[in-house]
Amino acid sequence: MDKNCIALTPPMGWNSWDCYGASVNEEQLRGNAEFMARYLKEYGWEYIVCDIQWYEPTATSTEYHHFYPLEMDEYSRLLPATNRFPSAANGAGFRPIADYVHSLGLKFGIHIMRGIPRQAVHAATPVKGSNVTARDIASSYSICPWNTDMYGVNAKAEGAQEYYNSLFDLYASWGVDFIKVDDICNTEYKPHDPYSAREEVELIRNAMDQCGREMVLSLSPGPAVLSEAEHLCKYANMWRMTGDFWDNWDQLYAMFERCKQWSPFVAEGCWPDCDMLPLGHIAINNDDKNNTARFTNFTKDEQITMMTLWCIFRSPLMLGSELRDMDEFTMSLLTNSEVLEVHRTGSKPKEVLRTHDTVIWRSENADGSINVAFFNTAFASTYPEVNFMKLGIESGTYEVRDLWNRCDIGEVSERISAKVNIHGAVLYRLHKVR
Repeated sequence: MDKNCIALTPPMGWNSWDCYGASVNEEQLRGNAEFMARYLKEYGWEYIVCDIQWYEPTATSTEYHHFYPLEMDEYSRLLPATNRFPSAANGAGFRPIADYVHSLGLKFGIHIMRGIPRQAVHAATPVKGSNVTARDIASSYSICPWNTDMYGVNAKAEGAQEYYNSLFDLYASWGVDFIKVDDICNTEYKPHDPYSAREEVELIRNAMDQCGREMVLSLSPGPAVLSEAEHLCKYANMWRMTGDFWDNWDQLYAMFERCKQWSPFVAEGCWPDCDMLPLGHIAINNDDKNNTARFTNFTKDEQITMMTLWCIFRSPLMLGSELRDMDEFTMSLLTNSEVLEVHRTGSKPKEVLRTHDTVIWRSENADGSINVAFFNTAFASTYPEVNFMKLGIESGTYEVRDLWNRCDIGEVSERISAKVNIHGAVLYRLHKVR
């Protein structure tokens, strides 16, 4: 199975982490899926992804309960906690939820941690399809510093591939379409070699290819290692370029450089990932001790900047908010079909200019038109201008369409300019008329 035939365009969907941390439950998954199917599906949004620790019965926030007993089967494989996901009872796993999501015309995804459960290793439980136990394939020194659920897998051990095969066979039987694997794209236990889990990536790719079901493979967290781009492109569909991305300007500003570095590797089936979109109502269950729930801290212009950069760069788009109380402005960002067309079909994204207050990107369309994005990184309005030579387009007269405002704004020759609000963006399409 060719992985690059699966995610031909950057995946678009919803992930539970930004609003519910590790505590998401069945009602929240189903409810957000229903909203997406009703209001967002027609614009290309399709994945519903259940993030971390769905197998932990007592999870309540982003704060992990260390070394707590996890739901697990007799073959060292974690299962949904039935107090949070009642339909998973009697061995059903995530199949009932996946079936429901599919019935809405959407796709279903889950988060997993790299490795094998520590409790399986300590109990020496069997590995399905082999004569070994969890203890035989674990790397006890390979641990995640922020989560105690797993040990890494020794990729060279007998039974290591069989363990991952058994995992993905199980996920295929549940009807899973998307797998986000964590603690694998940039590991902290070997800071001198942050992509030290590359052999586990290969085991996972092999297991996914043999399971008989098409799945998107997403690797987290970042920052991904640029020198490993060839390996990431070969084995994964998307990989994080950054650590957890939240709603503050400094992180958004830093993303311009990350996108510039990774833009040569954007291709069908290979999507460098800017991380989730912290829009709307987020951080609902992010802290056991304090009520941190809020609507995004980004200004409206910063939200437009984020969406514009993610779209022209062609990052995967994963919403992090509770969808069911979405405000009108957020909805307008997510349903602008002209902007989303840039995300879906643009090619060769590239930064063409950066100064102390301006960033300009461009991408190409199949009909020969050009997308041009102007970004203001300053604390006052700007009036940037760029000539056609800098944009890499031939001389002539071009009709200009403002994609965010969905209106034609006239013709230009030889150069184009825009008025851009503080921390804002303007996105134009240029079509040659003569």
